[in-house]
Amino acid sequence: MGENKDRMLAGDWYVPDDPELRADTERRIELCAAFNAAAGHTPGTYDPARRDALLQELLGSVGADVRIRPPFHCDYGYLIGIGSGTFINFGAVLLDAAPITIGAHVQIGPNVQLLTPTHELDAERRRAGWEKALPVTIGDNVWLGGGVIVCPGVTIGDNTVVGAGSVVTKNLPAGVLAVGNPARVLRKLDEPG
Repeated sequence: MGENKDRMLAGDWYVPDDPELRADTERRIELCAAFNAAAGHTPGTYDPARRDALLQELLGSVGADVRIRPPFHCDYGYLIGIGSGTFINFGAVLLDAAPITIGAHVQIGPNVQLLTPTHELDAERRRAGWEKALPVTIGDNVWLGGGVIVCPGVTIGDNTVVGAGSVVTKNLPAGVLAVGNPARVLRKLDEPG
């Protein structure tokens, strides 16, 4: 394995110009294009079995009855795990330079972004391309409204709801409603609204 890919997988600073990372990117480009093309935009071309097979090949793990509406975009794919019964709506962007773990029965609205990469604050190192990635974890039964952005290193607890357009910069506990930029907890979900 190349040095930068090793560093990326270890969660260290790396420059994403590794030949193996380029090959992984090319693999992802082909698989995402094939998955998105199998959407059936032309009558009679929808092929759910092919789409499921492509997801199994692209992603690290995919539970039963996972549905992803294209277009779907990711960095590598193999660092993404999705639990059973999860639904991901149109336009999802999952940048998986670190693991992205999505629990079971999660509802993800359109144009949601789960982002693991972070870049150097130092301008010279940033120009040189240095970055690292921090895992994103989404618990079971979470609902992310349309346009939600989840930042690097964030964990969202089970049964939490994040309102549309929110930017989640810090961990959210289980069973809460959170909204805003940055997202903040409004209330526990077992409390009256």
